[in-house]
Amino acid sequence: MLLEQILNGLTIGSTYALVAIGFSMVFGVLELVNFANGSVYMLGGYITLMVYLGLEGHFLLAFTISIIATGAVGFCLDRFGLRRLRIKKAPKLTGLITTMGIATVIDNVILLFFGSQTKPYPNIIDFGKIKIGNTTVNSSQLIILAVALVLMVLLSAVTYKTKFGKAMRCTAQNADAAKLMGINVNLIISLTFVIASMLASIAGTLVGMYYQSIDINTGFAVGMKTMASAVLGGVGILPGAMVGGLLVGLFETLGASYISSGYRDAIAFAILILVILIKPAGLFGRKKINKV
Repeated sequence: MLLEQILNGLTIGSTYALVAIGFSMVFGVLELVNFANGSVYMLGGYITLMVYLGLEGHFLLAFTISIIATGAVGFCLDRFGLRRLRIKKAPKLTGLITTMGIATVIDNVILLFFGSQTKPYPNIIDFGKIKIGNTTVNSSQLIILAVALVLMVLLSAVTYKTKFGKAMRCTAQNADAAKLMGINVNLIISLTFVIASMLASIAGTLVGMYYQSIDINTGFAVGMKTMASAVLGGVGILPGAMVGGLLVGLFETLGASYISSGYRDAIAFAILILVILIKPAGLFGRKKINKV
């Protein structure tokens, strides 16, 4: 029973980790809390469902269209919502409020087209149960974990081993200096939003299949848990976001199983508050030292 709950927690935690990675990437580059991340996550799940039903069962095509569409949303979010603020050197709080407004727009568009009722979600990756010792494992859990881990490794390689990753880290460290070195800072920032949105879309679809349902409240809840994951691991630190997401999913599942399912969402917020009080920089974060 305990092993099954741990696997459940790691499965849902791996999807939190994917969204938290995108959240941390955006924060690392812009020092901006992207409140639209949870809404894009939900949008990705809904687009996959809508296209899948429209194409009468072509899941991979629907999934691909969803990823591309949400990537485009991420690009537009930066290009038309935030770039002008950077040019005008607007206060960072303005950008935060802008992402909140965009999140509200996305939520209402989803509400307009899909309504407020919970929608059934087809689980395409359910191929039955697998017996491992005394533990019964659902095949969809293994597939979600595998997809999430592959994406985490791939994204880590891109961030730390490629020219794009180096350009992104240079932009995060000092955007003005990056411009002087010939880096197209605006393009790097836009691509960061594209990657973050695509990761959120993938996670939204995987979770929709895992729970076999999706509703209009999904985005807000996951957005808050993503923030808790990023803060737990250390905001702006990719390995921290991965570990933080896995831990939040694990604590949430164990708490729901052994305490009460009613506290499932509250656990993420409790973790967020405790980490801020005990170790504000997160598990992998370091306290910044301002040199004069």
